Amino acid sequence: MGVGKLTGSSADRRLRRPESGLISSGSAQPAQPNQPNRRTNPANPSTAQDPESAEHTVSVIVQKFGGSSVADAEGIKRVARRIGETKQAGHDVCVVVSAMGDTTDDLLDLANKVTPNPPGREMDMLLTAGERISMALLAMAIADLGREARSFTGSQAGVITDAAHGKARILDVTPGRITQALAAGHIAIVAGFQGVSQDSKDITTLGRGGSDTTAVALAAALNADVCEIYTDVDGVFTADPRILPTARKLKVLSSEEMLDLAASGSKILHLRCVEYGRRHGIPIHVRSSWSKQEGTWILEDPYGPGSDMEAPIITGIAHDSSEAKITVVGVPDELGKAADIFTVIADAGINIDMIVQNVSAVATGRTDISFTMPSADAPRGLQVLQAAKAAIGFEELRFEDEIGKVSLVGAGMRTNPGISAKLFRALADAGINIEMISTSEIRISVVTRAEQLEAAVRAAHTAFELDSTEGEAIVYGGTGR
Repeated sequence: MGVGKLTGSSADRRLRRPESGLISSGSAQPAQPNQPNRRTNPANPSTAQDPESAEHTVSVIVQKFGGSSVADAEGIKRVARRIGETKQAGHDVCVVVSAMGDTTDDLLDLANKVTPNPPGREMDMLLTAGERISMALLAMAIADLGREARSFTGSQAGVITDAAHGKARILDVTPGRITQALAAGHIAIVAGFQGVSQDSKDITTLGRGGSDTTAVALAAALNADVCEIYTDVDGVFTADPRILPTARKLKVLSSEEMLDLAASGSKILHLRCVEYGRRHGIPIHVRSSWSKQEGTWILEDPYGPGSDMEAPIITGIAHDSSEAKITVVGVPDELGKAADIFTVIADAGINIDMIVQNVSAVATGRTDISFTMPSADAPRGLQVLQAAKAAIGFEELRFEDEIGKVSLVGAGMRTNPGISAKLFRALADAGINIEMISTSEIRISVVTRAEQLEAAVRAAHTAFELDSTEGEAIVYGGTGR
């Protein structure tokens, strides 16, 4: 991920610590201020120290609230009270907010009714309206509680991006206006999902889940103690509780594990958010805005020296139904042909996930290459490959979009044999055929038919004894649309 300079100083916010202390029951436990980078392991009590020995420094907490948390007026009021509790505990608070409920989807639907091919610049102008509505209403709700709040768009908050409309990447964060607001004792409310292009100065959007990335980027720029991601479940679970209510909530997991879960389809955190947090050493705390449960901590190395935790063999199971498969049939088995195929795909700006190449047929000297990609990119992929057919010399293209991917993730896979065999046996016993397989050090992914995806998740979850013994998970809100 291309990340530029992050600017922001903690010098502006060195204030006298209030008598009430730094922590309240409604707020996350941030790292103590006199530790390196002011960030310890909040999930491991052995790293905490006596608050009375801490420097007199106000901690900075960045809180992000998703669309389901601010879906209506009552939700916005509930979120405002939660933010007020954090401020009351003595923290400086910067809040990042998503659009209300299904606003983004509704705006997309509206645009597509107007034109099937909306210009990227105008689509970004349209979609960013959702977050601007949320930030203003939330600032109003906080003001109604007697506290000062200031709302900022992404560009006003200093989120600088490249010019890629719809999927812009953050290049720099210059949060001067945010630090001024915090220094004045205000709560800063920032519209997530958006920024401004460094070159064109146009408004840009970061793509789905971009508010998560906004929050972590601001946390890094502000040298925050923690970035809290509030959602409609109580934390990160061993599987999506919407399809598997028996999934178990995790107390802590490593950034590496969360990266693989996010890349494999877990929707609890956006992939770029986790990448950003890992790169800049930001502890991420996933919580519910409906409850006061502790939630799940995402830390760089929770299983390292000084920890009493051992890496689990399987941390969780992710699933993804948003991919499609393209098979390039009859590729000449010659040096450089695979490179030609994937250069064409890369030049079109398409990310590839899994790749399988068959053994070439002796009689023909040709082979088949299959790969998966996001379904939204598949039409473009087919188009650019078809245009390169003569140059590459393949025979035909085949396309399938009724597929699903299931991934097992766990740092303990490194030292425990037999994980693949156990997974494949569980799927076979459930009558589920495997079409593709991909592995990494801590992940095993398989592709199945789309209609068998949820059954595959349940079979794997049960086989690895991940089911909760403490009752079913609660999904507090959100349509899952």
